[in-house]
Amino acid sequence: MQANTTTVDQGVAMQSNQPTPRPLRPANQKVVVGLSIDTLLEERWQKDRDLFKAAVEKLGASIEVQAANGDDAKQLSQAENLISQGVDVLVVVPHNAEVASAIVQKAHQSGIKVISYDRLIVNSDVDLYISFDNEKAGELQAKAIVSKVPKGNYVLIEGADTDNNAHMFKKGQMNILKPFVERGDITIVYDQATKEWKPANALANMELALRANRNNVQAVVAANDATAGGVIQALAAQSMAGKIPVSGQDAELAAAQRIVEGTQTMTVYKPIRKLAETAAELAVKMAKGENVHADKKVNNKKIDVPSILLDPIAVDRTNMDATIIADGFHTHEDVYRNVKGTQITK
Repeated sequence: MQANTTTVDQGVAMQSNQPTPRPLRPANQKVVVGLSIDTLLEERWQKDRDLFKAAVEKLGASIEVQAANGDDAKQLSQAENLISQGVDVLVVVPHNAEVASAIVQKAHQSGIKVISYDRLIVNSDVDLYISFDNEKAGELQAKAIVSKVPKGNYVLIEGADTDNNAHMFKKGQMNILKPFVERGDITIVYDQATKEWKPANALANMELALRANRNNVQAVVAANDATAGGVIQALAAQSMAGKIPVSGQDAELAAAQRIVEGTQTMTVYKPIRKLAETAAELAVKMAKGENVHADKKVNNKKIDVPSILLDPIAVDRTNMDATIIADGFHTHEDVYRNVKGTQITK
């Protein structure tokens, strides 16, 4: 399940532009971890917050959480507040990958190291990046759709242009789609980013794609489950839901339900418990002034950031029970709530 070691023993050296370390807390005081999170309006990030907080507290540290709910200025202000409170390390889920570089700069001015959680902060000296292999996630999405429809007109409903992950997902998708496009088997008839990752914007994009192509669309690669939801709503209005494959990502409950109901083809499951617990372990170590180990690097347009990348998993109806449900991410009852009779697996 995990592509790279997440060993956090002594080791690795960090970047050259490191902050001057702040004085360590006395041994009898708890270290404090700050979490600045883009939003708690989505189910995915509520789970991350809860798992990360529990893991930090289990390690004997304290945590302060601030959620900006998609407001860049608010996230910067909240991060400044966490810095002024004297947190020992700052973990950031950026809303805007570029804008959040200011958070790194301000934290470093106070001797506080920054971990970029799941989304990479670009053009910054961020100290560590923990995420999933997002290029691979995009490959998994495209592979699943191509296996269903190797020829035809494709619509790409991508993620927010301000999120570096969205670009990594698309890079992975095109790794798979490009040979099909070059052979003339697949034509990408519509390709649009989804502002703020909002389902309503994905819905509007998909409606436009259908109108522009007179519904002559055979497949949709959607960047995550939220955008897939908007896509499927647009398809349903044209009586096309369940008739053409649609990808997703994040294993949201609504998406898992759509998969077993037959309107969404797959999702990319990223076991966020592993992500949250690994991030918590490393954050507490960094807060205590200990070294951490990362065996990969990802360039963020300024530096090669020490990185830990976990493996994502493609999930469709055939392995729903063995992955998402077996891990306790969602219950069998919830996933199959709208499915009746013999369609329900035991």
